[in-house]
Amino acid sequence: MFAPMPEEGEEITARAGEPLPDGTVIANQDAVIAALRTVHDPEIPVNIYDLGLIYDLGIHTDGSARVDMSLTAPACPVAGEIPYWVANAVAEVEGIGEVVVNLIWDPPWTMDRMSEDAKLALGID
Repeated sequence: MFAPMPEEGEEITARAGEPLPDGTVIANQDAVIAALRTVHDPEIPVNIYDLGLIYDLGIHTDGSARVDMSLTAPACPVAGEIPYWVANAVAEVEGIGEVVVNLIWDPPWTMDRMSEDAKLALGID
């Protein structure tokens, strides 16, 4: 799904998935993080999780999930699309139902949020 590039400071909410049937075994955080690691900004060869773009991840007892994320910059050419990529990736995890992804800008992303692996991959000391 294509979404317009957000204005600086504009928040975007993306949704995917559907409620799980009663009795479904709920996915754990590691499974969701693995799904998040499959999403990449096309301009940066590191996944969004290791870039530190995921600010908060909540998995609820009904299997629904909430992700608060940011981007390295509002002017990212796919800024309006990445939250939908994230929502769809998380919704594909077995044991996850409805997913809400909030694109937020406060606090602003900084390179300090990156994992050591991401810094190494990008040649940042």
